[in-house]
Amino acid sequence: MYLGKIIGTIWATRKYSTVTGYKMQLVQPINSENEKIGEPIIALDTIGAGPGEVIYYVTASEAVIPLDVDMAPVDASIVGIVDSININK
Repeated sequence: MYLGKIIGTIWATRKYSTVTGYKMQLVQPINSENEKIGEPIIALDTIGAGPGEVIYYVTASEAVIPLDVDMAPVDASIVGIVDSININK
């Protein structure tokens, strides 16, 4: 799982049938100190997260697991909203 922050929502009037009903979010990957890492990605929202929220997401073949179907063209899925991060240094 990876941390990210939702920086936008993507609207599509046409989607592949297996992802219909899921919102697509633009996610900026971040580290545990809320610093940007890498380029933004598109992730399918399976939990109802919104812009500005810190989330965690899964990628690759695991991105399909939270969906209602066995196969879908999805590279990343949002699977949780982060309430807080505690780091012991």
